[in-house]
Amino acid sequence: MTTSTYDALLERVSAGERLDADVLAQLASTPDILQLGMLADIVRRAQHGARVTYLRVALCAFDQPLSDAVPLAAREIRLTGKPESLDIAVTAVEAGRAVAGNRTVSAFSWLDIERFGESVRIPTVLGRLRSAGLDAVADVPLDRVSDAAAAVDAMMAAGFEQVRLTIDKAPAAARTNLFVTAARLGDSHRAIRSLSPLPATLDGMRPTTGYDDVRSVAIARLAAPNIPVVQVDWLRYGPKLAQVALTFGADDFDNIAASDEAPDGRRRAPLEEVRRNIQAAGFEPAERDGRFTPIA
Repeated sequence: MTTSTYDALLERVSAGERLDADVLAQLASTPDILQLGMLADIVRRAQHGARVTYLRVALCAFDQPLSDAVPLAAREIRLTGKPESLDIAVTAVEAGRAVAGNRTVSAFSWLDIERFGESVRIPTVLGRLRSAGLDAVADVPLDRVSDAAAAVDAMMAAGFEQVRLTIDKAPAAARTNLFVTAARLGDSHRAIRSLSPLPATLDGMRPTTGYDDVRSVAIARLAAPNIPVVQVDWLRYGPKLAQVALTFGADDFDNIAASDEAPDGRRRAPLEEVRRNIQAAGFEPAERDGRFTPIA
């Protein structure tokens, strides 16, 4: 990236202009990763200033008792696993809602919704899960969903008010087009609140690199400035990558352990480590709930 090219892009993003797909494709292949990060940081600071939010999540297998698995500090209960049937999924959501109180309950993937929809119409699937107390489908993987717009339409019609777009396992080279798709969806679907640009499924034969990961975060932020939140999964990617990602456009840490236990001392407690990590990167930590509302 030449100085003149960078200066021109700097002027465009500073003015709030969204970059087109051709420019994003060029940026996705540039070796000037620090300049790329600087461009993404301008966009994220225009939206969020110095604030970085984080969410404490209780991950709970759908087929295990929940009463002892949900710490009081959890702001969201996220049911995991693949129920064999819609009836089982509904029962699991009802159990999660009974424990959650007014906290958010998310569960499963859109792929599970489609699987249940093979025998029952998808509006019926979503309606039953919503009635059981589900606040959000946990994952809507852009690289696995055949018609993402139709999926978001169906969720909104069923009363779901927040949608989280994710990547399942698309390689770095394929993600830019997915982020452009996310931006287009964000233009027409107000329920889309967040984009998680790093793969949820890691390939042991082709391990991801920190270089590719932070590049993907930056491209996601530049491609989709209309999607408010760009997340990094703290549990999956760890504190080092998460911290660097903050300077490449990320503004939210998802999936923080909800336990306040600190067997190795207070400074190693999950919450203290997260807050210290954010502050060391030059940002201001702010806890939020599962509805993206900051907690005073």
